[in-house]
Amino acid sequence: MRRIFLIMIIAVLSGILLSFHRYANTGSAVEETTDVVKNNEPHPIVLTEQQREFVTDNNAFTLNFLKTVDATDKSGKSFIYSPLSITYVLSMVNDAAEGTTQRELEQTLGFRKGGIKEVNQFCKTLIDSLPIVDQKVQLHIANAIFVNQNNKLKPQFQKDMQDYYRAKAEALDFASDKSLKRINGWCNDKTKGMIPEILGELNPVAVSYLLNAIYFKANWTDEFKEAQTKTDTFNTAKGPKMLPLMRQESRFNYVKNSTFAAVDLPYSNRQWSMTVMLPEEGKTVNDVINYLAKNGMGFLDETRSRKVDLKLPRFETESSTEDLIGTLKTMGIKRVFDSFFAEVPNLCEDRVYISMMLQKARIKVNESGSEAAAVTVAEMVKCTSVPIIEEPVKFYANHPFVYVIREKSTGVILFVGKFTGE
Repeated sequence: MRRIFLIMIIAVLSGILLSFHRYANTGSAVEETTDVVKNNEPHPIVLTEQQREFVTDNNAFTLNFLKTVDATDKSGKSFIYSPLSITYVLSMVNDAAEGTTQRELEQTLGFRKGGIKEVNQFCKTLIDSLPIVDQKVQLHIANAIFVNQNNKLKPQFQKDMQDYYRAKAEALDFASDKSLKRINGWCNDKTKGMIPEILGELNPVAVSYLLNAIYFKANWTDEFKEAQTKTDTFNTAKGPKMLPLMRQESRFNYVKNSTFAAVDLPYSNRQWSMTVMLPEEGKTVNDVINYLAKNGMGFLDETRSRKVDLKLPRFETESSTEDLIGTLKTMGIKRVFDSFFAEVPNLCEDRVYISMMLQKARIKVNESGSEAAAVTVAEMVKCTSVPIIEEPVKFYANHPFVYVIREKSTGVILFVGKFTGE
């Protein structure tokens, strides 16, 4: 009797424990599901007022870069660049710059109201925030510094690179083939094979190489169906050409003006998008680029949801520029590329300048979405060590002149005048 009673008690307790276990597991599963849902929700970025100005002005740099590249490229071929990747490399250099060199970098990149600390913090904010805006979108921003084993970076520069750019300096023998493989291997890894190689050789006397890599992959919110993709006519500047054109009919944000029509194609949770701008009849892509350089992307505020019968080419494009320095000089960044006058004293013990700078970029667009990557590299070399003899400037105010009276800290001018001696 006691044995039966004991068995009954054990059975009851086992039932209670089993129920509790199931309840606990159910509760745990619910919590995990909730976490997944939260992670899949979009996470918009909140910027400070100054950072919003940085975005606006850096976008202006991006569109001006587009205009400058397009004006110098007479090939008529497709191209892709990542001015943001250029911004990251030059912002790292900016951390070690002073004087006119720093002003040129910050003003041209769109950070004219900033300063080294503010620029660094802005770059850090994007590194931390952009990849988690949409968990379904793959975005990776990576920076690296490879330093010649014969040189030593300054401690503060190294600290800033780690704190703001997640870039830890790595010492290499630039005369070794293994070092070239290491740098190219970093590019291949950070771009998931999209950019397998950035350099063909290393300069054995270079002080360091600063690199940025950006990788992006996302599916369309409304994917194209492969069955709808047909080979069709694409009118190039040289005449018609047959290309695979994807097609779908759906609602997109759309706008049309006298220069172009634009459709905004969202990815995933709509936090990212590709804006396609198609020149109107009688207009060209040059007209669109000039419009953007002058007016920016403000037209997006005028888009409205419309039903669109959309055709878009399935394509791949890759670009490599060997004259990035020439392009940036045209845009106003000059001193940092000058072997005599570059003011970059805070990178290492020697004054350095950017002797070489290039970017490789690639994009794939298909029915599922887009995959794109870019790598930018800057080679830092010691400045030319020759004495600069400065002659005194003659200023003889012995003829009519103009003058102003101003407050220095604000730049406010109180008076302007002209003296003629009369």
